[in-house]
Amino acid sequence: MSNPNKKRLRRTMMFLNCQKPGLIKDPYIYKPDSIMLDLEDAVAEKEKDAARYSLFHALREIDYRGVERVVRINGLDSPYWREDIRCAVAGGCDSIRIPKTESAQDVHVVEEAVIAAEKEFGREEGSVLIMAALESARGIMKALDICEASDRLFGIALSGGDYTKDLQTHITGTGIELMGARQNMVIAARAAGVQCFDTVYTDLDDMDGFRKDVEAIHLMGFDGKSIINPRQIEIVHDIYTPKQKDIIFAEKVVKEIDDKKAKGIGVFTVDGKMIDIAFYDGAKRTIELAKASGVYEGDL
Repeated sequence: MSNPNKKRLRRTMMFLNCQKPGLIKDPYIYKPDSIMLDLEDAVAEKEKDAARYSLFHALREIDYRGVERVVRINGLDSPYWREDIRCAVAGGCDSIRIPKTESAQDVHVVEEAVIAAEKEFGREEGSVLIMAALESARGIMKALDICEASDRLFGIALSGGDYTKDLQTHITGTGIELMGARQNMVIAARAAGVQCFDTVYTDLDDMDGFRKDVEAIHLMGFDGKSIINPRQIEIVHDIYTPKQKDIIFAEKVVKEIDDKKAKGIGVFTVDGKMIDIAFYDGAKRTIELAKASGVYEGDL
């Protein structure tokens, strides 16, 4: 089973409360890469059915213009999650987000329900992907098992609020309390060949702090960030879009390595920097990201 959307560009994933139809009717105008249609924490207990109804009709009737539609289901310890999956798959969602994931078994359980829903509603097998949110110390420690649990799983995401509570600390804005979880998750995701997403930044009055936070997780290797407001999109996309000088250098590296490799030369210089074959994959990734971001006009 191979879904071409598994590796798609996901710099921003914007949370939207399915309980509020006004929020989910036209978020594509802000151009996030993905939207997170939330049936879990944002939705009051007595409004679960109404939110699910809203979700189904939004997925069926609204053209989200290429924006990925991920649905966050309720927890596996709740009575709601199975119907959440049926509704989301029937509506046509692209992916399911599992909250509070702590084991590979959690992924297997959700995958079985997704497979059943695909069959029930005539969706192509493998068309609905899965992502897992890690929200506890146990989830972080099991990150690699979770990443390798299913071919449908495209990535993992940190939920910082619940994680820090479990760690018996709190969000400080410095990133210190998240450092271990972030690094462990990126390493696990890279080892498994899936994507990794950072937690939300909730202080909308501190855009400078938000930019620093995004710069930090970009350097750590995260693929993108969960966001809660359209104002945050431009900053994330700016940081994650390769700059022209980086694109030009990546082009030179790829062309030089392709040329020198054919001649049996293993080490050489590009713009005065010592380069070898180990730089090739990174340069190709820069070009692919530039293409996906719409800023590449070359021929590689």
